[in-house]
Amino acid sequence: MTELLPILNNLAWPVAIAIAWIAGEFGQRYTNLPRISFYGLVGFALGAPQLGVLPVPDAGAIPMLADVAFGLILFELGYRINLRWLRNNPWIGVSGLVESIATFIAVYFIAVAFGTPQLTSLMLASLSMATSPATVVRVINEQRSSGQVTERVLHLSAQNCVLAVFAFNAVIGFWIFRTFEDLGDALWNSLVLLAVSALTGAVFGLVVPALLRAIGNPRHDATVAFAIAVILLVAISYAGGLSPVVASLAFGLVARHRRVAFSQAQRNFGALGELLTILLFVFAASTLDWEKVAAGIWLAIAVVLARLLTKTAGVTAFAHLSGVSWRKGFLAGVALAPLSVFVILLLEHARLAGVVVVEELRSVAAVTMLLEIFGPIIIQRALIWARETPDARPEIRSENSHAA
Repeated sequence: MTELLPILNNLAWPVAIAIAWIAGEFGQRYTNLPRISFYGLVGFALGAPQLGVLPVPDAGAIPMLADVAFGLILFELGYRINLRWLRNNPWIGVSGLVESIATFIAVYFIAVAFGTPQLTSLMLASLSMATSPATVVRVINEQRSSGQVTERVLHLSAQNCVLAVFAFNAVIGFWIFRTFEDLGDALWNSLVLLAVSALTGAVFGLVVPALLRAIGNPRHDATVAFAIAVILLVAISYAGGLSPVVASLAFGLVARHRRVAFSQAQRNFGALGELLTILLFVFAASTLDWEKVAAGIWLAIAVVLARLLTKTAGVTAFAHLSGVSWRKGFLAGVALAPLSVFVILLLEHARLAGVVVVEELRSVAAVTMLLEIFGPIIIQRALIWARETPDARPEIRSENSHAA
């Protein structure tokens, strides 16, 4: 039996990924819900605190592969951001800034009202500003959606990520200074780290397109080259203690504006991206503990409702100024609900960096579990109601024919 245990441990992740894939395919077929909701359910059920099939997450190959998967998604998100559109329509950026600040303030006071310590409340508030790009990009690609709501959700989720990482690192820097009274380390873990991460990603965004042009066939080789570059960038971020989130976003953003085509047929980076996405969502959900989820469930519900209210109100308030109807502004705000994977990976990075205070964030575990399941469903329904998915577009043609 003792000789069998190492073999079973080595099989745990491949078996979990296979089960998650099967659950996602059958779940999507029979319920028409996003596959990633089922990936999250499988990961949570098989996690060490629940059924114990998967080992306790720690530094090693699996967390790094999860970061690579997240990096690929962030690169794709950054690649789809159009800075010229944001310059021509600054009200989109203003709406994102307003809803993020409103979310931070609302969640902070809710956490304090629940008796959460101040530093933990600040962490929870900064994390709550984010919208999970993994969920957003995956659902948008799966639904093949396009239109005003889709583009706003992509741009706002990228902006939310940057603001959340900045705020979270500022809180971490404050925690380090208050704990160790080390100003240099505090500054490195807040402002300098983000600047170096963005610079590293920007350098990749300049070098890789230049390399592809030197090869002479960039359109054919771009997907593989970008995937290899993202893997290398995440590894460098790990080794240097940088933020793979900011670095990957900066890489995609700069690469887009170097005018190298990224084939539309290779969204999600093809089969590699699909496989790593399953691992990412299974890993993220497996880090959660059902006891912590249960302990923080009421605060979690309050945070989920506050986020939904502030983000929806913030985007809707600037809908007409940014050139869309109230309805589309409302749906874009609703679609910003997903949170899970982004928060879990940031907390894992903080834990591995030695920030013990994150263990107190039981409410975050509950929030992430709630949105691991319902976040993808919310954004899917918002895109369908906005009639920006292929399944919804025939309804428009049908309505127009009846009107005629």
